[in-house]
Amino acid sequence: MKLAQPFVRLPFRFDASRLAEEVTSLDATAWMPHPSGLKGNSAVPLISRDGTDNDDFVGAMKITPHLRKSPYHHQVMASLGEVLTRSRLMKLDANCEVSNHVDFNYHWYTRVRVHVPVITNSDVLFYCGDENINMKPGECWVFDNWRRHNVINNGKEDRIHLVIDLAGSSRFWRTVRYMQKLDTNKDAAELNNLIREIPYQPGVETEITTETINTAPVMAPGEIDAMINELIRDLQAHPENDTTMLEQYRVLLTDFARDWREIWLQYGMQPVAVPRYRHLIEQTAAQLHPNRRILVASSNGIGANAIIMQRILNPALAPEMYDYFIPTSDSS
Repeated sequence: MKLAQPFVRLPFRFDASRLAEEVTSLDATAWMPHPSGLKGNSAVPLISRDGTDNDDFVGAMKITPHLRKSPYHHQVMASLGEVLTRSRLMKLDANCEVSNHVDFNYHWYTRVRVHVPVITNSDVLFYCGDENINMKPGECWVFDNWRRHNVINNGKEDRIHLVIDLAGSSRFWRTVRYMQKLDTNKDAAELNNLIREIPYQPGVETEITTETINTAPVMAPGEIDAMINELIRDLQAHPENDTTMLEQYRVLLTDFARDWREIWLQYGMQPVAVPRYRHLIEQTAAQLHPNRRILVASSNGIGANAIIMQRILNPALAPEMYDYFIPTSDSS
């Protein structure tokens, strides 16, 4: 999700000490290693596919047993009043880092990540684009994960954040837009007046709404058009991209979108059309240049091929989602 600036503070403050108590009460076996094997990076799933220990982005999202054992975490997440998706506690060990990267797969096209520092120190720096900040315990932040970003923990203490993914309602984005306009250095008094304290309320049960439909079995033509047109504009904006190659990619992606729409107009999401859709995806992928960085995005320097595969072609067809998307009823 692209933002107008690298970091935006949201007007909430949580009880970091209570969050920390719940974190330290979790069993050590709850921490899962990073799926890419990054040293010193681990996580506890709080909302995940089917509520089990996994790192999946796709499928019905449910609360895990770890979150059920953490009542204040539950209250904090519910206080946002949003439909939540994959969310975790994320730990970065002392003297370790989250390497520089961009979140560009399909999940991130419409979702933003909310960070609430639980246990941290003054030597943890979060870099995004050309800026870096030290997020304080109990604060609430979002950042532009379409820009290159990384985190370095130079401290002697492990850093743990509550990390909540969501797409956001109009209410959420109105808040983000307002906070983006606020100069937190010049308008500190106004910021303090806006901050809403969310204390722990013992015995109070809260409700969290989670995503059940996050990927269609067959992506709609309009969504494909939107992503392709946005990517083409981004590639065209890079002054060093070869114009001949730009035109080849523009034609390739436009042809894919038109042929996808042709199949859609005949079959829509009917399973019978899955082989046709799959053939079109494979045919298009085979025509990508072998140099994965033959074209790069102007906005963040990511190679076009990776964006095309992970944001468009791979998620365009997900037949495993039929049971989630169109539940079958038992007529017996």
